[in-house]
Amino acid sequence: MEVMASIMKDHILQLLKEEKRIDGRGLEDVRPLTIETDVIEKAEGSARVKLGDTQVLVGIKVDLGEPFPDLPNMGVITTNVEFVPLASPTFEPGPPDERAIELARVVDRGIRESQAIDLEKLVIVPGKLVRVIFIDVHVLDHDGNLLDASGIGAIAALLSAKIPKVEYNEETEEVITLDEYEKLPVTKIPIPVSFAKIGNTLVVDPNFEEEQVMDGKLTITTDENGYISAVQKSEGGSFKLEEVVFAVDTAYKKAEEIREKILEAIKKE
Repeated sequence: MEVMASIMKDHILQLLKEEKRIDGRGLEDVRPLTIETDVIEKAEGSARVKLGDTQVLVGIKVDLGEPFPDLPNMGVITTNVEFVPLASPTFEPGPPDERAIELARVVDRGIRESQAIDLEKLVIVPGKLVRVIFIDVHVLDHDGNLLDASGIGAIAALLSAKIPKVEYNEETEEVITLDEYEKLPVTKIPIPVSFAKIGNTLVVDPNFEEEQVMDGKLTITTDENGYISAVQKSEGGSFKLEEVVFAVDTAYKKAEEIREKILEAIKKE
C-alpha cells in the first residue's frame, strides 16, 4: 500500500507541476455540487448533498429538553456523524470512530461559532425547557472532502427545517403543540471550504486520491458577512502565511458560490 501511495503521489505531484489535477480539474475548481432538500419525510429538515462522487444525507430532528446549566437561556445543538460501512472500504461497523467524531465537531463548530442559529429563540421556559436540535450526518459515499459536503448538508437541512409551534401552560406546566409550523431561526449561512496541500501546491475540494497523499489540510468556514467562524488544520504539515492568505481569499469566493446554490435549493421547496 505504501508503494502504491508513493506512486500515486508522484503522479499527482507531476500533474500539479503543470497545474493539472488527477480528475482534470483546475487547482481552484470545486467538483460539481448538487443539493436537494426535504428528502426525508419524517425529519423536520433534511438535505442530500453530492459533491463529485461524495454523497451525504443530513437529517434534522427537533425535540424538547433542558438547557445546559451554564447556558440557561439558549437552545441546544447536537451534531452526530455516521459513516455507513458501504460508503467506503475504510469505514467499519460499530460506534463512531475518531474520524467521525472529529468531523462532527468541525461541522458543529462552523454552525455554532458563526451563531448561524439564534439559540435564544429556542427557549420555551428560561433555565428549564428549550428546543434541542439534532443534526445527524450520514455519509453515503466517500470520495474525499467529507467536511465540506457535511457542512453544506447541515446548513441546507437547517434552512429547510419546519417545526410545530408550541405554547407553554404555566399553571399545568404542559407544552401544547399547535398545528402551525415555523422555520428554525437560522440567521447566517456558514460554508466550509477545504484545501489540501500536496507538495507546495494548494488544491480546493480535494478528492479521495488527493487526500490519500496530501501533506496537510486546511478548512476555513466563513459566513455571508465576511466573518471566519471556524478554521481547522489537520493531517500534519504546515502552511506558509501567503498560503493561508490565499486560502482565506479563495474560501470567501467559493463559499459565496456554494451559498447561492443552497439558496436556490431552498427556493425550490
